[in-house]
Amino acid sequence: MDALAFLKGIESAPAYRRQMVAVENISPRDPRFSEPSRSLHPTLRSVLEHHHMWPLYLHQAQAVDRLGERRNIVVATPAASGKSLCYNLPVVNSVLEDRSSRAIYIFPTKALAQDQLRSLKQMTVGLPVNAAVYDGDTPHYERNSIRNSAQVILTNPDMLHMGILPHHRAWSRLLRSLKYVVLDEAHTYRGVFGSHVANVMRRLRRLCALYGSNPLFILCSATIANPGHLAEQIVGLPFSVVDEDGAPRGSKSFVFWNPPLRDADMLSASGEHAGQSPRFGGVLRPIRMSANMEAAGLLAELVASDIRTVAFARTRRAAELVYSYAKDRLDDQQPPQGNRIKPYKGSYMAEERRDIERALFDGHLTGVAATNALELGIDIGSLDATIITGYPGSIASTWQQAGRSGRRGDESLSVFIGRNDPLDQYFMNHPDIFFGRSVEAALLSPGNPHILRPHLLCAAYEMPITGQDAELFGYGVIEHLEDLLGQGLLRYSEGKWHIAPHVSYPPEEVNIRSASSSSYHVVEGETGRILETVDEHSAHLQLHPGAVYLHQGTSYLVEQIDLEAKLAKVVLDDGSYYTEASETTDISIRKIHASKVAGGVGVWLGEVEVTNQVVGYSKRAPMTEEVLGDEFVDLPPRRFNTVALWFDIPQKIIDRWRGGGPALAGGIHATEHAAIGVLPLFALCDRNDIGGVSTPLHPDTEKPQIFIYDGHPGGVGIAEEGFRVIDALWEATLSVVSECVCDSGCPSCIQSPKCGNHNYPLDKGVAGELLKSLCEG
Repeated sequence: MDALAFLKGIESAPAYRRQMVAVENISPRDPRFSEPSRSLHPTLRSVLEHHHMWPLYLHQAQAVDRLGERRNIVVATPAASGKSLCYNLPVVNSVLEDRSSRAIYIFPTKALAQDQLRSLKQMTVGLPVNAAVYDGDTPHYERNSIRNSAQVILTNPDMLHMGILPHHRAWSRLLRSLKYVVLDEAHTYRGVFGSHVANVMRRLRRLCALYGSNPLFILCSATIANPGHLAEQIVGLPFSVVDEDGAPRGSKSFVFWNPPLRDADMLSASGEHAGQSPRFGGVLRPIRMSANMEAAGLLAELVASDIRTVAFARTRRAAELVYSYAKDRLDDQQPPQGNRIKPYKGSYMAEERRDIERALFDGHLTGVAATNALELGIDIGSLDATIITGYPGSIASTWQQAGRSGRRGDESLSVFIGRNDPLDQYFMNHPDIFFGRSVEAALLSPGNPHILRPHLLCAAYEMPITGQDAELFGYGVIEHLEDLLGQGLLRYSEGKWHIAPHVSYPPEEVNIRSASSSSYHVVEGETGRILETVDEHSAHLQLHPGAVYLHQGTSYLVEQIDLEAKLAKVVLDDGSYYTEASETTDISIRKIHASKVAGGVGVWLGEVEVTNQVVGYSKRAPMTEEVLGDEFVDLPPRRFNTVALWFDIPQKIIDRWRGGGPALAGGIHATEHAAIGVLPLFALCDRNDIGGVSTPLHPDTEKPQIFIYDGHPGGVGIAEEGFRVIDALWEATLSVVSECVCDSGCPSCIQSPKCGNHNYPLDKGVAGELLKSLCEG
């Protein structure tokens, strides 16, 4: 595509309102080739030449050489750099040299496994390489044949955890001859999911030792700050990093697009004054146009111009909204094109997802509005443009989504649209920081007791745990084993921990995608058809009674949620509004792990108990996001232990504002909101992974306090990272608050969409003074 010509056309359009705040032109790059010092099987060399894959790129040749030295490797290069060849080459070479050689490929999604199977089969046509997918969708009549004869098994961590390791005797041929273990998209193995996968890898390693194999591990990752450390945390072995990208790159125009402030005409139509937030009558607070609407407009314009585009959205609901708005616009202006776009979410049933992937690959679709489920390397053909609707939570994910366009080395366009969010607006005001900043480090915590203990039960089910195995799972495991013994879940005999006889099948109690093992079905009331599945935490926020839920662009109203059966019954709705849940949070300190003085105040890190409760929701107009009303709901609280950081308020701020009515509470509250919004700048996480509490008087400390906690039971390292970089966090938060153009606070700086107190009280001025005091020390 001609990106610059498209952008000039946008600028000349009557509706353009100077939304483009920055355009970064990324230059093309020529390839760098290299030849591995280790010779490949001559048949494989001929295949590579036939498919125009020879000579190898620099990082591909380095990968082959280091594996030849018996070193585990992690390949960390950008999207579309040919990382899959880094594992396909050594695996196919090994099979050609020894027909008994086996490999297992592990992908985070079923779709990616199917996609990579197609690529592997295209590469090995006519070669004696038997590869097959083994996952929950594999027909039962094929499974025995795959176990016995497939040389390359493609699966996912869930199936490895649930269906392979617990039945290892049936997989003895694979485990005995296993030469390579591949984990693709390793950057996704962070947080709770990554911590689970790290324990699954340790279970795999102990079974490999049982059957006498010692496989090499190959991890492939998008560019992150700590690929070697992440790989070592996931697998528990030393790794060599391959990160010198030799692949070519096409030119890209990367646009930062900030939605305009809502004008007086639109505001007066909704009964507001110019720049006034609907929730804060009488106070001037600039509200920007909806990022979803801006994304929909751009998607419609790109599709109308026959430019193949994926528009990424932060949430499932946002993806549905972008699709609906764009389709409505295309149906009005160019009706045939409205049938050439679809929404895409990971929660869709597998058949729906594959139909959309196939249609996009074949060219039957020109545009898709998707969640980050399409961020991974599924081959959906050559895309010309990507729209990133809201900061995805990390610089690494932003580049990963942007990298979905221009994958064939052609010119491409990426547009990052800022939301009414502190971090989005921080980057809109400082695009140079985004382009000059290194990507983040991925965080995980395999030793989290909420995650580790269930895997110890799984390991004991597979075979008794010995003292040597305890070293494999890390420091403090003996204490956890003794606790499980005390609960009657294990028994100890002859120096080993055995699974207790009454414990039937531990893996089915562990959901490795979540700290909770529960999920909810969304059921269409009239037909009983299951539309989607939703994890427990999201269910309380998205499936409460009265919630509007979107599926394939169709609006449904939640009539009932059954907390015991874990079902939400929905009926068709007219879509005249959407809903946004609010929840309250209480926090109590359980144990202090560390403390320090920073900014002249005390800062702590420790274990806390958090109590969350969804208490209500607001109804919002789809186009303007105007609040139409607030409703209350009655759902039970959810309690969990996690890790938090908390810090004191400078005494001079307390002394100045203590008698000023809600000013002190508003300043503390505003600082908490803004800091939570900015923390993902430093830790590879999403804003929804973090929670906070602020109070003028906390019962445990008997003084004003701000808490920021890890939203996952047991914690996954987010609070620890915030504690480590607290000074930098305060500085970035001060920039967000002080540079926002509003007078007294708005969604771009101190308001939070999750606030259970309806963003009251908030005081931007006091927050600015508080943060300035912390930064000056």
